[in-house]
Amino acid sequence: MEVAKRIREWYNENKRDLPWRKTKDPYIIWLSEIILQQTRVNQGLPYFQKFIRHFPDVKSLAVAEKEVIFKLWQGLGYYRRAENLHKTARIIAFERNGKFPERYEELLKLPGIGPYTAAAIASFAFEKPVAVVDGNVYRVLARITGNNTPVNSPEGQKIFKHLAQDWLDKNHPSLHNQAMMEFGALQCTPLSPDCGNCPVASQCTAFLTGQVENLPVKIPAKKSKKRFLNYLLAIHQGEIYVSLREKKDIWRHLYEFPLIETPRKTSREKIKSLFREKYQLNHPPEFVYATKHILTHRILHIGFWKTGEPVANFTSVPLHKLKNMGFPKPLADFLEKQININNFEHGEIKK
Repeated sequence: MEVAKRIREWYNENKRDLPWRKTKDPYIIWLSEIILQQTRVNQGLPYFQKFIRHFPDVKSLAVAEKEVIFKLWQGLGYYRRAENLHKTARIIAFERNGKFPERYEELLKLPGIGPYTAAAIASFAFEKPVAVVDGNVYRVLARITGNNTPVNSPEGQKIFKHLAQDWLDKNHPSLHNQAMMEFGALQCTPLSPDCGNCPVASQCTAFLTGQVENLPVKIPAKKSKKRFLNYLLAIHQGEIYVSLREKKDIWRHLYEFPLIETPRKTSREKIKSLFREKYQLNHPPEFVYATKHILTHRILHIGFWKTGEPVANFTSVPLHKLKNMGFPKPLADFLEKQININNFEHGEIKK
């Protein structure tokens, strides 16, 4: 197909120099794809490099402590990816003698590997003729063909998957898939694409009909849910009280501080009362800082409070050990920016 051929030629001249493109090692490719799910390349690259330094092969990742993995993952979000990363590493290392399956259908059986990631590993590592379809590929296909079926609808996903497979260069699937993704990431961008310098503009339906900004079509996302979280930093005799989140909710397997969650915005006086009642404090805690953190489909309104009293049924850890523990990003940011590390032993917290 001429359009796909031009995109591949564009890729050979314009592709970014990325480490996972220099290997056929399925471990390296799998690790990069898991990290880059829901993550931009410039954000994910430092994490990829950090993981490779700590875990140069699948066995080293498989035998790692889960807490170490979550600490390295801190800030990337979607922490279930890190949990599934460890699960899959253990399966590959201990049940498959360190060898990744080559077939798309077998890759799909591994934890955390969906259709996109399975296709990426199968084609990039093993040159299997399976089309990769991510947001960039959806956009390229929709604009060039002028297809206005919502890409996030079941019908749209089926249509574009078949279309991507039809366009695929079966002899060079890795090159083709990388080219399509990179073209969407750098040339056929979501906003203000450089159509004037596009090598396939003359064959692009959206460009020829003035529909570039209208494609691809997406069904609007659900309205974000608001959550109201208040955390208590209880620092007593040089130690701080924490617990591990175990429920199937955001930030599972990460550490947090004693928490009060309310169904709606609540006055500070009420929060003080709730803290005293729930954690049996002798004195009301002191408000320190408030922030907002946005997740997919959630807006978190977070307040931080402090007390010098111990908290029952929580684990106390020396303050200097916090830097080695995995916390959700807003809590990690608070610890880094708001607490005076030099005076940690005195429980001094900046406002």
